Amino acid sequence: MASHSDTLVVFFGATAGANGGKLGSDEREIILLVWQIVDLHEKKVGKLHRCLVKPDSLERTDECKEETGLTVEDILKAEPLDTVLQQFQQSVSSEVKSLGRSSFTLCVDSPLVIRQALHPETSTKNLVLPECFFSFVDLKKDFQKCCPDATAAQQLTPASMLEYVGLPAVSEQSMGETEVSSMVQLTLHLLAEPYNHKFSCVETVKYKFDSGTCSKTEPVDSETVIRARGLPWQSSDQDIARFFKGLSIAKGGVALCLNAQGRRNGEALVRFINSEHRDLALERHKHHMGSRYIEVYKATGEEFLKIAGGTSNEVAQFLSKENQTVQRVCSLSSTPDGRPTGDAFVLFSCEEYAQNALKKHKQILGKRYIELFRSTAAEVQQVLNRYMSAPLISTLPPSPIVPVPVMAQPYLPAASSSRDCVRLRGLPYTAGIEDILEFMGEHTVDIKPHGVHMVLNQQGRPSGDAFIQMRSPDKSFMVAQKCHKKTMKDRYVEVFQCSTEEMSIVLMGGTLNRSGLSPPPCKLPCLSPPHSLRLPHSPLHAL
Repeated sequence: MASHSDTLVVFFGATAGANGGKLGSDEREIILLVWQIVDLHEKKVGKLHRCLVKPDSLERTDECKEETGLTVEDILKAEPLDTVLQQFQQSVSSEVKSLGRSSFTLCVDSPLVIRQALHPETSTKNLVLPECFFSFVDLKKDFQKCCPDATAAQQLTPASMLEYVGLPAVSEQSMGETEVSSMVQLTLHLLAEPYNHKFSCVETVKYKFDSGTCSKTEPVDSETVIRARGLPWQSSDQDIARFFKGLSIAKGGVALCLNAQGRRNGEALVRFINSEHRDLALERHKHHMGSRYIEVYKATGEEFLKIAGGTSNEVAQFLSKENQTVQRVCSLSSTPDGRPTGDAFVLFSCEEYAQNALKKHKQILGKRYIELFRSTAAEVQQVLNRYMSAPLISTLPPSPIVPVPVMAQPYLPAASSSRDCVRLRGLPYTAGIEDILEFMGEHTVDIKPHGVHMVLNQQGRPSGDAFIQMRSPDKSFMVAQKCHKKTMKDRYVEVFQCSTEEMSIVLMGGTLNRSGLSPPPCKLPCLSPPHSLRLPHSPLHAL
């Protein structure tokens, strides 16, 4: 804590992109660090340090070139961020010791350099950030305590704060040096009469995200919630917390959203500890998680509770243990009336066991391949809420006019004209999922998650057909070329390239062969909405 620290390290950073109030919003790398020590007891200052940082990309915005005056040659001579951070730690520790002091706390003119630049960048690059960067003093907030009539903290700058207290502006120096020198002058001014200020309010950065449950009766402020879109489907709550590294997410504040079929839809609702952190999260709109950019929008507390809130004591007890790691196993579990849902959740006692379990992803259990991925408390709650409140499958009855085959899954993929599917026709009636995977051979790796769809007849028995969703039209074309009329259990199987749109028409009674698509022989009658229909049992089944 600063109240127990002997020194403050006044700290400044700049990136190759936007700086000032937009620092970190464009996800650009740090290229400059500047710092100076203030002895809180003797009211003296140390040497002003200015250190360039070599980024992975040498591209700089025009704003950066103008403000910093740095050339490509300047940056090329610099050390990478991890080396500079080590040099910073060693330099500060040595200087603090030489002053006869034992501790220090960082002092910044806004949290952006810590929360929006250093933590996200080091997290992305898998660098270890020194412990001193997990706590800091925000000079603007301390200034407002001493001068409550000053402008709102977000609008204050080192120069405007100097002007407010009647101190002369610092003579123009290079970028970073001017800001640090101004902050040092302000710090010394606040330490003296009439303020005699104590820098005791220290902000912290969480080391890790804390999982947990959320009750539907818990109040959730809408000013603390965002919606993230475009997430990789296998993302865990820890992956999302890492994307927002530097910001404090509330305990259990990551809720992965599921679609109507219980599958992740690439979205999550995230609840932060306050509106300030939520606003900083919105500045990460279109930042990257791996190769994908993530969209970040405002959401409401009501939306968060709808996804994450629960009333089940069973879930709370299941997730109440400390140091837990939850994994979701697709293709298991049951509803209240005993029917399988295709899901199970497993709670591991430590990270090592969880990592070993993930190695069994897509291995065969019985006659099915099982998908394993990290889960969250909110996902457990969503799945249980869904299966406790309503039957798993609500569907239309079979048509009395046209015998329609039934797809072996609880939902149809969204219809699309993209020919990224294949139809397998003429399968042995005893063929199972493992037989199809063996038949597909090397092409199995290109099957989409949950992309194997067996087709059953009206009696719930195998029809000899299956549809496979591939990762792209090119992949489905290759399968059709390589596997057409290949044998399975002494029968040759026909393989046609098709789209999900064509797949839907086939399931409505149309035909598909290598010559093209024929529509159903007649239209289905108009049926009542499915929400009023509840089937006690369904033959639908998917992987």
